[in-house]
Amino acid sequence: MSKNTPKAIRGTQDIFGADAEAFAFVVETFERVRRLYRFRRAEFPVFEKTEVFARSLGETTDVVSKEMYSFEDRGGDSLTLRPEFTAGIARAYLTNGWQQHAPLKVATHGPLFRYERPQKGRYRQFHQIDAEIIGAAEPQADVELLAMADQLLRELGIEGVTLHLNTLGDADSREAWRAGLIDYFGKVRGDLSEDSQERLEKNPLRILDSKDPRDKAFLSDAPKIDAYLSDEALAFFESVTSGLDAASVKWTRAESLVRGLDYYRHTAFEFIPDEGSAAADALGTQSTVLGGGRYDGLMESLGGPATPAVGWAAGIERLIMSIGEREEAPLEAMVLVEHDAGLAEANRLLANLRAGGVVAEIMATGSLKKRYDKAVKQGPKHILRVNETGYYSISGEGDTSRIVAAINAETSP
Repeated sequence: MSKNTPKAIRGTQDIFGADAEAFAFVVETFERVRRLYRFRRAEFPVFEKTEVFARSLGETTDVVSKEMYSFEDRGGDSLTLRPEFTAGIARAYLTNGWQQHAPLKVATHGPLFRYERPQKGRYRQFHQIDAEIIGAAEPQADVELLAMADQLLRELGIEGVTLHLNTLGDADSREAWRAGLIDYFGKVRGDLSEDSQERLEKNPLRILDSKDPRDKAFLSDAPKIDAYLSDEALAFFESVTSGLDAASVKWTRAESLVRGLDYYRHTAFEFIPDEGSAAADALGTQSTVLGGGRYDGLMESLGGPATPAVGWAAGIERLIMSIGEREEAPLEAMVLVEHDAGLAEANRLLANLRAGGVVAEIMATGSLKKRYDKAVKQGPKHILRVNETGYYSISGEGDTSRIVAAINAETSP
């Protein structure tokens, strides 16, 4: 490579070969599963007005203050490459009048952008799959969304992953819990980490998922949400857990699992690898494979009416790490053109094979010996040799009936 050849931007990747096949497998499996649950496919702009993310994620969050790719366009508007899906989906729901479809089950996938330190499985341009149910206040929506996620992971072949589940309560429960946390952590404020001291007034729930050793000493005795749950909030959570049990979704209670932003309510969840599992070996036991929660207050932050909603997202790159590489589809038939005069017949055979669902290639360049050597090197199950008269013969091991049927099938002009 020349010194003058441009290099890929740090934190981006070119996906090819077995990794690209794994990427396609994740997307294809997601598309198949979301159809089973009747989630409607949608596409959204890669960039939005910066205020969409600033208002939904909060000005003080790391994503907004440190990680967003924002720029001013020629019209003077501040725009931002999307760092996550939910805010853009909420904006689309409000501006397009999708309330008429409520409860709306919607699914999408695509690239997202965050300026953060690149590391294994994390990139500055990364990709996610995303599913949301908007306009459904019932716990059944949470159950369906979680059952869908559980089935997706199983169909991807990701084993040894458990759903970690918590409740954040309704608005009143959450506010009472927040006050209790401020009172508790306020008494040991000087012993907390600098980040937790800053979060104490703004976002005390975030202290509960701190990994700093200075904070961990106080976490086990911190007030639990269960002591503040209203009867309605408790009933909601019990409906979710009983629904998951009925759907055979394995889950465990995770009392420290929180969402710091005020518009989150009720269910919060993450699918996390079990210790000793293959997924844990690939990602680590503290890594989330898929996560989300109920965000009943988000629409109001964007100027819309109060609208219940719940959703999840999963990083495709991290899912690929869990499932491993996938090989390209095996070559079933190689059409070997022994003489250029037989090229027309070879192309007819090739079209029929592919129309019949047979993975096929053609070899028609170089000397006859080179053609044959290259054909064999690609490892096809069968080789169709076409001579100058257009006559063909099939060699290889195994049943050829599928290939013969494809060749002889009628095809549209």
